[in-house]
Amino acid sequence: MAEEFDVLIIGAGLSGIGAAWRLRHERPGTTFAVLEARDAIGGTWDLFRYPGVRSDSDMFTLSYPFRPWRGVESLAPAEAIRNYIQDTADEGGITPHIRFGSRVETASWSGGRWTVRLTDGRTLTCRFLYACAGYYDYARGHQPDFAGLDDFTGRFVHPQSWPEDLDHTGKRVVVIGSGATAVTLVPAMAPAAAHVTMLQRSPSYLTVLPGRDAVADALRRVLPAKAAHRVARAKNIVLSQAFYQLARRRPDRVKALLRRFALRYLDDPAYVDEHFTPAYQPWDQRLCVVPGGDLFEAIRGGKASVVTDHIERFVPEGIRLRSGRTLEADIVVSATGLSLLPIGGVTLTVDGQVVDPGTRVAYRGLMLSGVPNFAYCIGYTNASWTLRADLSHRYVLRLLSYLDKHGYAAATPKETPGNRRPLLDLTSGYVQRALDRFPQQGDKDPWTVRQNYLRDVVTTPRADVSRDMSFEESR
Repeated sequence: MAEEFDVLIIGAGLSGIGAAWRLRHERPGTTFAVLEARDAIGGTWDLFRYPGVRSDSDMFTLSYPFRPWRGVESLAPAEAIRNYIQDTADEGGITPHIRFGSRVETASWSGGRWTVRLTDGRTLTCRFLYACAGYYDYARGHQPDFAGLDDFTGRFVHPQSWPEDLDHTGKRVVVIGSGATAVTLVPAMAPAAAHVTMLQRSPSYLTVLPGRDAVADALRRVLPAKAAHRVARAKNIVLSQAFYQLARRRPDRVKALLRRFALRYLDDPAYVDEHFTPAYQPWDQRLCVVPGGDLFEAIRGGKASVVTDHIERFVPEGIRLRSGRTLEADIVVSATGLSLLPIGGVTLTVDGQVVDPGTRVAYRGLMLSGVPNFAYCIGYTNASWTLRADLSHRYVLRLLSYLDKHGYAAATPKETPGNRRPLLDLTSGYVQRALDRFPQQGDKDPWTVRQNYLRDVVTTPRADVSRDMSFEESR
């Protein structure tokens, strides 16, 4: 017999634990379980183990609104974030509800319930299914097919599968990439390495932020922890949203500002123009954060450098570039991006018909057209993931309460005619490679996905859960 629950949550990372906390504390009579494919809490923050791995969003907005961040770092290391998630699960009574080693393979809707089958053959059923597994492919990152890779005599690694035995002390390291992972790795590896080179095809925009939040530190000295957290959180939300709007409306002004940040550390206009001046506009791709200017400091100190060029092929001693130059390396790190995977790779079927997420439209950015009693959680592209995730959790709880109040068994979003466009609005390669696999969004509410927390935090808690929704009465 399959175990039965009111709600099943897929994933015990930042989102899944947040959803479980809301569910347990705001709907105490609801039965639920958290299905975690791996053997640990933390999701992304437990998976990635490369040197220096950290948040690129401030912890006052990345942490939960119901549990203050008490760490000293505003841009925290993965271990601190992982411990925070674990402590939240333990203190919130969520840990006993987590089923570790439970990878969901399929979920089938029929007869008013989801039947969830795990890869080990176990089966569970639920009234409502909530996917909180993010959108990264945990099994593998993106890996280009580099010519001549087998000829390379050094060590080749991908950050998503960082080997525990890798010692880069005194080694020549080349990090391929210019995104958040590369920007994190270079200054983390530079002190011990002989030299670290960041090899990029094209530059990314970098913004310098302090590792600690001076305002938050001051607030903590005079206010209780929860009050200080709320004020710091509100301050950071307003500043980040204002900066995003400025970048979209006055891109030239923001480009000049970011260039000044780089020049403040490097004092070399030609170097900055060559290696830190992208061809795209700010926030066409997510900005990379440099805590305390650590990347620039490593470059200025001679422990790191940047090369902007294309790879022609790998050779035994390193990488030959299109310009003819060869970068000699003992270790090459392929920080070439992530692979995206909708709904954690779970195959959904509704009344026997397989659901292709790429053909569906996102309802309020968290449900799929034509799919009953199902929600998925994704965060903002221009702000902390948790800001949007927590709004999604609260919306799901409101929908469950609406179903209970009116005696409904199921709610199914009904798509209304209109134009479609991509769900994720970034030009980054890892996003563009996967667009056809993700749902799209429409051109009018409630089928649009806004990247505006200040607006969403006002409208989402008041949104009409019955709009463009069909309901099935309980039998």
